[in-house]
Amino acid sequence: MKFKKAVLGVAAVATAMLLAACGDKTIATINGGQKITESEYYSSLKATASGKQVLSTMIINNALDAQFGKKVSAKDVNAEFNTYKKQYGSQFSQQLAASGLTAASLKENIRTQKLLNFAMQSYSPVTKSQLDKQFKAYQPKVTVRYILLKNNDDGKKQAGQVVSDLNNAKGDKEAEFIKLAKKFSTDPSTANNGGLYTPFDNTDTNTDPAFKAAAFKLKKGEYTTEPVFSKQFGYFVIYMKSDNNKPEKITPAIKKTLEKQITTANLNDQTKVSAVIKKVIKKADPQIKDNDLKNVLQAYLQPNSAAAQQQAPANPAGN
Repeated sequence: MKFKKAVLGVAAVATAMLLAACGDKTIATINGGQKITESEYYSSLKATASGKQVLSTMIINNALDAQFGKKVSAKDVNAEFNTYKKQYGSQFSQQLAASGLTAASLKENIRTQKLLNFAMQSYSPVTKSQLDKQFKAYQPKVTVRYILLKNNDDGKKQAGQVVSDLNNAKGDKEAEFIKLAKKFSTDPSTANNGGLYTPFDNTDTNTDPAFKAAAFKLKKGEYTTEPVFSKQFGYFVIYMKSDNNKPEKITPAIKKTLEKQITTANLNDQTKVSAVIKKVIKKADPQIKDNDLKNVLQAYLQPNSAAAQQQAPANPAGN
């Protein structure tokens, strides 16, 4: 896993280039004589694509902060930062370096993403039809155990035998499942703990689709009576450890969950992010005084701009 850079957030260092480059202060000399001044540097930098991108980034960041900054506190940013730090443990610094980030730039990415989250909620609010559609796909977070067998005829046969052993077992089915997982599962990451898997819901993208579909059909204490085939992994036998009670209607709590799921999906859709950024810019009504930089926001303001979609930010960290 690596941290992903939020494009609107990682230009912090480069931002200083344009902020400072406004005078004739000497910033470098050659052989103690020939000078490179701030104004020369600025003129050279602004002619480059990266220089223009820095300015557009600054404008968008400032616009986001002006419109939604009061909703994002340092406490919120630090809380998410600490979550990542805890998640990666001793590998945290290594992951930052591998992603070309520092602790400070990761925090800036997190803040930018939170600002974008509020911008998405404001400029692209969730509709009732979206809620209804999301509710159909919604599944509460569940915890399962599984046994993985090889992706061949022997694996399929063995999976069938595991199901048969469960059917014939007397007493506690979960206890029997744990024994079978330790004995037969080919997945070393879960076999020793009885096949216990990390809780997941309908938004999980790391779990095999066939596995998810089969698991969501089970009630607490049930297991798949037919082996579940995954072309990528092999044959699964799945046991539902937790409650799996999807509500019949959208409650206030479920509505909040659905809205969060929809907004998160929208933030991963570069077209929708670009559309929101366009609205943020228009509301900010930026006035660019340098004629050479008049068009730095054009990519964001053009309809369905491919350039804007490429520059739209990603999540600060990904799985």
